[in-house]
Amino acid sequence: LCLFAALVALSFSGAIGLTFLMLGCALEYYGVYWPLFVLIFYFICPIPHFIAKRVSDDSDAASSACRELAYFFTTGIVVSAFGFPIILARVEAIKWGACGLVLAGNAVIFLTILGFFLVFGRGDDFSWEQW
Repeated sequence: LCLFAALVALSFSGAIGLTFLMLGCALEYYGVYWPLFVLIFYFICPIPHFIAKRVSDDSDAASSACRELAYFFTTGIVVSAFGFPIILARVEAIKWGACGLVLAGNAVIFLTILGFFLVFGRGDDFSWEQW
């Protein structure tokens, strides 16, 4: 029951984040779809973690170089996803209101991705590897 509730909450928060992103693009006042390129960042964000999880087999170690490198790349991807709409707004490709909506969507989506790994990334019998 708890796992089902977590899955429902994660899907709801993901839908809210994508709604913010779509509002930043599709509202008639904004009307520019350049911010949709942050979807690329959403898809590549978990990849370093997946690679580090496969490469480093020692889960008992407190830290490994591969895991730290994965954290570094993931942090770079997340910072880039927040910087991209700011740069678009700075060069006046999008309006600042659209930038705010995209930044709000980024915060919600990345917290949803983090929540997914916290809920399903544990080493118990139900993990993200079954997905």
